[in-house]
Amino acid sequence: MIEFRGVTKKYPNGTVALKNINLKVMKGEFAFIIGSSGSGKSTLIKLILKEEDATEGEIHVNGYSVSTMGRKQVPYLRRSLGVVFQDFRLLPNKTVYENVAFGMQITEALPREIRRQVPMVLGLVGLSKKANVYPSQLSGGEQQRVALARALINKPALLVADEPTGNLDPETSWEIMKLLTEINHRGTTVLVATHEKTIVDAMKKRVIALDRGVMVRDEQKGIYEDESKDGQVHY
Repeated sequence: MIEFRGVTKKYPNGTVALKNINLKVMKGEFAFIIGSSGSGKSTLIKLILKEEDATEGEIHVNGYSVSTMGRKQVPYLRRSLGVVFQDFRLLPNKTVYENVAFGMQITEALPREIRRQVPMVLGLVGLSKKANVYPSQLSGGEQQRVALARALINKPALLVADEPTGNLDPETSWEIMKLLTEINHRGTTVLVATHEKTIVDAMKKRVIALDRGVMVRDEQKGIYEDESKDGQVHY
């Protein structure tokens, strides 16, 4: 589903955000990308979404050669992905139903398909009764559920979540993670960038750790931190 081969990202100011990353995420996996601020998590996400271009290396996402594709292909790549951000990015002048339907409208889906699919996805995230409410009338957790529904509306093979619980309280964060787990169990590959140690440790999923642009750990059923024999904590 995702493959990085020798990927390096260097910004014009000289900052090396990622250095020689080799990574594979297989279809149906659930993986966390962890690391402190400046570790390269956000850059890795941007490369997957083709918001940034790699300086060196090859990137393949869901059958697309991201590192070589032209601009005209980028919308097709992004339509095959679902993306959830920390700041929700909802349209304030549209209802919950309209926000989710918008994800189908930009793919030129037929109105009858939208009428069938949107209620189903709102039911999945527990927002059936909030369809006609505006984002400003929702709690933070409910807004994140809307964002999640919008990300799922086109049945993506891959869901990418960038700090999806960063603005939420612990109880609501767990509700979002349970939803992501359910979505993964339905067959969607899930990649979550986070700094939430408690969640990562409890979930016991694959953990990919970055430190100053270098991938320092890749562990199945990992924890956020790993205390080595020398008594020091390593990411």
